Amino acid sequence: MSTVVKPGGLLSSISSGISNCRSKVRSYIATEHSEVVNPDGSNVEQDETASRFKVEERESLWTQVHNYIGSDVSSLITLPVTIFEPMSMLQKMAEIMEYSYLLDKADQCEDSSMKLVYASTWAVSVYFAYARTWKPFNPILGETYEMVDKNGLTFLAEQVSHHPPMGTAHAENEHFSYDVTSKLKTKFLGNSVDVFPLGRTRVLLKKSNMVLDLVPPPTKVHNVLFGRTWVDSPGDMVMTNLTTGEKVVLYFHPCNWFGKRLGRALSFGRRKGKSQGRGRNDIDGFVYSKDGQPKMIMTGNWAKSMSYQPCNADGEPVERAQLKEIWRVADVPKGDKYQYTHFAHTINSFDSAPPTLLASDSRLRPDRYALERGDVSSAGFEKSRLEERQRAEKKLREQKRQEFVPRWFKMSGEIAPTPWGELEVYEFNGKYHKRVESSPAGHTVNVDQFRSMAFDPWQFGASGEQNVVHGSQVVPVSVEPTLLVAAS
Repeated sequence: MSTVVKPGGLLSSISSGISNCRSKVRSYIATEHSEVVNPDGSNVEQDETASRFKVEERESLWTQVHNYIGSDVSSLITLPVTIFEPMSMLQKMAEIMEYSYLLDKADQCEDSSMKLVYASTWAVSVYFAYARTWKPFNPILGETYEMVDKNGLTFLAEQVSHHPPMGTAHAENEHFSYDVTSKLKTKFLGNSVDVFPLGRTRVLLKKSNMVLDLVPPPTKVHNVLFGRTWVDSPGDMVMTNLTTGEKVVLYFHPCNWFGKRLGRALSFGRRKGKSQGRGRNDIDGFVYSKDGQPKMIMTGNWAKSMSYQPCNADGEPVERAQLKEIWRVADVPKGDKYQYTHFAHTINSFDSAPPTLLASDSRLRPDRYALERGDVSSAGFEKSRLEERQRAEKKLREQKRQEFVPRWFKMSGEIAPTPWGELEVYEFNGKYHKRVESSPAGHTVNVDQFRSMAFDPWQFGASGEQNVVHGSQVVPVSVEPTLLVAAS
C-alpha cells in the first residue's frame, strides 16, 4: 500500500480523521479496497477505481453525497473491518512517544532556543508514524490504553466522549510530562475534506519548569471521490514556550500534483535560495526569541530527518556555523503488512503493558485482536458487537439520566481558544498514579493472563445488578456477550 501524508500530535487524532473521512465517503461507491496513492504517482500502483465509474454511477453518487457538502463528516456510516489496522486510535495517539528522547534532551539542555529545536523536532517526528493508510478502530467510550517503557516513561489515554469523539492522554517520565485533549473538526467540500485539529497539546519540561504549547497545521484530503486520493498538510506548525515567550514556526510546504513545493516561494529567500525547489514532506522554519528575532534555522523532511543551524537577526546562518542533523527516521521493517514501525509493533504488544493492566485496555479488544490474527470475519463480528453494546449503554444512561464520567481524566473547566474554535479541556486527575503505587511490588507482566482477560470499558459492570437495554429487550449484563448479539 502506498504512503499518504498524515499529521500526528493531536496529530494522532488527525490521521484517524483523515482515514475516517476518506473511507466513509468513498465507501458509498464500494472502494474500500482501492489504493491511495501519492500525488506524483511515483512508486505506486495506479488507482483504477475512477476509470471503472460510468457517468450515471457518478451522478448517482453525487445524488447521495451532495447534502454532506459543507458538513462535518467524521461520523457518517459504519465502516467495513477490511480497511482497518489492528490498533485503536488511543494506541495510535501513543505513537507520538516514539522519539520521546528528544523531549528528554530538551529538558536537559541549558539553551532555551535549543529546547525548542529538540521539542519541535519531536512534534515533527510523529508525522512519519502517521503516514499509514489503514484506519485505526474508533475507541469505545471508556476505553483506555496504557504503555510503559524501560526508560521510565508511562503513557495513559482514555476515550472521554463518543459524540463528538474525544480522546485524552497523559505521558510522563523524569524529564517531561505531556497532556493532550484531542478532537477533530472536518468539512466536506465535494471531492475533498478539510480536517482541523481542534485540540490542545501541552508539554512541561520539568528541570526548567517550562510549558510548551503545540498547534499543528490543518490538513486537506484531496480527491476523496474521484481521481488519486492524496493528503497534504500545508501551513505552519507553531510551538510556543509559554514560560519565556519564545516560539518556533515550522512551515510545511504544500504539494502540487507533481509532488513539488508550491506557494510561499520567497518565504526563506534570504537563506540564499535554500527554500527554492522544496519538495514533498519538506519543512523549513525558525526559532524566534520573545522579541521575534530569528535565533535558529530549522530545515528538513518529516519522512527523513531534521537539522538546525544558528542564525543572525536577519535569518542568515552564523559564520562558520554548520547545519547539524538532530533527528533521523529509524529503520522500519520491510514488507510489513500495515507499514508498522518497530515502535508501533511494541505499542501493540503486551510487552509494553504494565504488570496490572486495566481491563479497558485497547490491546484486549476482541475485534482488534482478531484482526491482528488475520481473522477478518471474527473481527467484523466483534466490532459490531462492541458497537451494539456501546449503543445499549448510551440508552441506559439516558434512562437513568446519568452522564458518562471518565475514570482517569476530568474536565478542567477551562475553555481553550484554538484557530478553529473553542475546546473544553480535560486534565489528568492523578488517580492513575495512586493505582500504580498500590500495585504489588515485584509484580511482573503475565502475557497469558492478559490474553484471558475480557475487554471491559463499560460504565455498568458485569455484577448482574445493572441491566443493559439491548434493542427492545432488557438483558442482564452478566449474560454472555454472544447472547447479547443473538438477542438483537
